[in-house]
Amino acid sequence: VQLQACGGGLVQAGGSLRLSCAASGRTFSRYNMGWFRQAPGKEREFVTTISWSGGGTYYTDSVKGRFTISRDNAKNTVYLQMNSLKPEDTAVYYCAASSSFNSYYNAGRYEYWGQGTQVTVSS
Repeated sequence: VQLQACGGGLVQAGGSLRLSCAASGRTFSRYNMGWFRQAPGKEREFVTTISWSGGGTYYTDSVKGRFTISRDNAKNTVYLQMNSLKPEDTAVYYCAASSSFNSYYNAGRYEYWGQGTQVTVSS
């Protein structure tokens, strides 16, 4: 599976962005998908995940109620809608694919990664 993330950019605090991650290959629907982010000088952190069917989602506490993950298996794409953005959301955002939903918060459980897209939120 090859992943291509896009949709990042510069936005003011309180604004919104929608990230997309397009996957190649015919097996996209078999993978659970996640979004991680990495801010300068910090470790990569889990943001959210969605199960292969779209029926299960989890979010890190800091984005609950503001971010929404979704997927369209017919389009081989996963989305991250980000609302009410804060300066602390500034990071490079990565999408990733995992064949397991166990330990979804662990980056090591994801087999495939996209190249990352920069999100910058100004105050």
